[in-house]
Amino acid sequence: MQYLASKARVANRGVPPDSFLAELIAWGRSAPSSLFAPNDCPSDIYAHLRPLLGPWPCDDAIPYRRAAMLEAMRVHAGFESSWNWSEGVDTTNHASLAHLSGQETGVFQVSFDSTGLDRSLFDFAESNGVSTADRFIPRMKSDHPLALDYYARLVRVSVAWAGPILRHEIDPWISKDAVAEFRSLLA
Repeated sequence: MQYLASKARVANRGVPPDSFLAELIAWGRSAPSSLFAPNDCPSDIYAHLRPLLGPWPCDDAIPYRRAAMLEAMRVHAGFESSWNWSEGVDTTNHASLAHLSGQETGVFQVSFDSTGLDRSLFDFAESNGVSTADRFIPRMKSDHPLALDYYARLVRVSVAWAGPILRHEIDPWISKDAVAEFRSLLA
């Protein structure tokens, strides 16, 4: 595959590796449509993305929202880990270090305690064998489809845990051109 807009630089983090983009697109093709459907949660990722990428086209809202999710994942992963699936805990964050359940992990720097934000997140973790912090942390690094699935579910519940999203640091790097490219690559 040839990547153009999706290879755009993200802040001072560089550009995403082709391997990350290939995994992202493969996941995007197989992820359930329900992950991209409208919901009533005012703090989900689409509420954040709508001013940047909306409005969502009525005739193909799910494909567009699917591509928009991939773009959010591309940029957020760059901010959090420079697209490093094996990224560990932020050793400068004393709150993270205080409890295993609060330790960030993986490409999106999610933590096990995020499963407490909504029952659906804990149920997802439980059904995938990551219902404890000591199981969650290594799997978010090694099981990339699981990490992508969990992240998509988490940002549909809330982005309050995600500093770069919450502080609008990712906004200048979100690209409608990359969304269009993802739509094309997903087709």
